[in-house]
Amino acid sequence: MQLIQPKQKDEQLLNDIKSFNSDTAFKVWWLGQSGFLIKWKGKCLLLDPYLSDFLTIKYQHTDKPHTRMSELVIDPSKLDFIDIVTSSHNHTDHLDAETLIPILKNNSQIKFIIPEANRDFVADRTKCEKGFPVGLNDGKSYEYAGFKISGVPAAHNEIERNEKGECKFMGYIVQFGSYAIYHSGDTLLFDGMEAILKPWQVDIAFLPINGNKPERKVAGNLNPEEAAGLIKAIGAKLVIPHHYHLFEFNTEDPKLFETACLKQGVNYKVLELGEGVVYP
Repeated sequence: MQLIQPKQKDEQLLNDIKSFNSDTAFKVWWLGQSGFLIKWKGKCLLLDPYLSDFLTIKYQHTDKPHTRMSELVIDPSKLDFIDIVTSSHNHTDHLDAETLIPILKNNSQIKFIIPEANRDFVADRTKCEKGFPVGLNDGKSYEYAGFKISGVPAAHNEIERNEKGECKFMGYIVQFGSYAIYHSGDTLLFDGMEAILKPWQVDIAFLPINGNKPERKVAGNLNPEEAAGLIKAIGAKLVIPHHYHLFEFNTEDPKLFETACLKQGVNYKVLELGEGVVYP
């Protein structure tokens, strides 16, 4: 199968990121899977990047091949202007050493946001000092470079906590200027989710749409209808889908998400790989 081509990649993508400047608006680029880059007032926040072929190589001779559907958009070593990078949980498409190690190396002042519960695992995988990452839990926040990041629970497939009660799977609310965004990480719906998210008055929510199918033998996510319904419930102004078009065995057709959003009457934007959108 021919790989899905990005709308822009490599130097074209880098030039687009570096050339965007605004005193009022911000811009979001989709880097594939659950990875997004946000630029606001010259500062860059990188959410859950996966920019390697590690999983495809790891599983190529197993009963669960991770056959790639789309091209890589950028070499992570080129991202040498990042202020904050996040990992929402320990699964490799959200915590990839081949992506994160060059990013951490090439950005001397970077802050690395993780669930506190995962500190030991994260430090081992990314070869960083154990005390280097900034650990969050639900209800905890951290501010840097004009961004305030707050932790919220995620259910993948359940809300899991360690012996200290700290979440192993998380989403992040990011506030900057007058804006608030929500990156869900990987999650299903859970009791109390609407009550947690609605008060944040989210401008853009980034939600997975690949669904929860046990035959895939991996933890699941929201399906298109659930994602659209959640946006309707919390009153977010815009939703951008993620977690599709990377692996053949674990994807979804974004047209189903578009249909669900139209049915629910919610505002959506389906990005092509490497595509950026300015908000508002």
